[in-house]
Amino acid sequence: MSRSALVGNITAMLEDAGFTVSDRCAIRPKSFDIAARRGSDVLLLKVLANIDAFDGHTGREMRRLGEYLDATPLVIGLRTRDEELDPGVIYFRHGVPVFSPDTAMDLFIEEVPPLIYAAPGGLYVNIDGDLLSDVRSEKDMSLGKLANELGVSRRTVSKYEDGMNASVEVAAELEDIFDRPLASPVEVLDGAEAVRDGVDDPEEIQADPDDARIVTVLTRVGFEVHPTLRAPFTAVSEDESRERRMLTGHSEFTRTAEKRARIMSSVGRVTRTRSVYVVDRAGRESVDGTALIEREEFDRIDDPEELENIIRDRGEVEA
Repeated sequence: MSRSALVGNITAMLEDAGFTVSDRCAIRPKSFDIAARRGSDVLLLKVLANIDAFDGHTGREMRRLGEYLDATPLVIGLRTRDEELDPGVIYFRHGVPVFSPDTAMDLFIEEVPPLIYAAPGGLYVNIDGDLLSDVRSEKDMSLGKLANELGVSRRTVSKYEDGMNASVEVAAELEDIFDRPLASPVEVLDGAEAVRDGVDDPEEIQADPDDARIVTVLTRVGFEVHPTLRAPFTAVSEDESRERRMLTGHSEFTRTAEKRARIMSSVGRVTRTRSVYVVDRAGRESVDGTALIEREEFDRIDDPEELENIIRDRGEVEA
């Protein structure tokens, strides 16, 4: 299956699951392919046939964007170089949860979250320690007796009850012993933070020198500017309250710039973020809801309300 067809299939599946899905970010460079929202859940999705193509730079960018846009970065893929991704298993690449289309179908359509995740050494599940302690007490089973049945130490059983995760094999034995499920779901829509390997938070990047004028104006009117490297927009900017957020781009107004502005508008509708594109000469007020501001006018703005009004008024004009 081609990557384009795979993105189309994932988009259709998300729409069937009740998500609003952005246009595909079919412009390079790109850290994610589509954005999607269902209620308060916002996703930034990278879709790959081979997940080994997902590199650290892209992973860090997706995680930064997730912070800026209150979204969960995810990768949906088919395989690694060596094997297909197992259904029902969450993998991790560079701090981002990765799973197969079958797992996505279970999670988003059937609303059945995965229980298993991959980590160094094998496959694991998150044992509900409090429940394990309760059912062991109900059976009047000591730590030592349960440890003997599992072939582990008393200390290990105690750690399971304190929240240590267990291998799939141990989890299956526990469920056989107590005749009930004891595993907690992997909270994929929260980034699977409870079970992913410890990964340092990605550092903010420095703005490109070509973006200095844009950053200067936005900073002057009270916005914090978060530059991007591989997104279809130059930066995500927010005021101190995070109530005003916007996607920002700038360049000459070419066909590529117009395409980029359309993508920004589509992503902005999903993430509920306004978008603005600064150009040398415009000749129109917006592109599908992305406000266009000529550079000279932009340089004169010194009040956040003025900028907000321009973006709102022009963003309502459909080109």
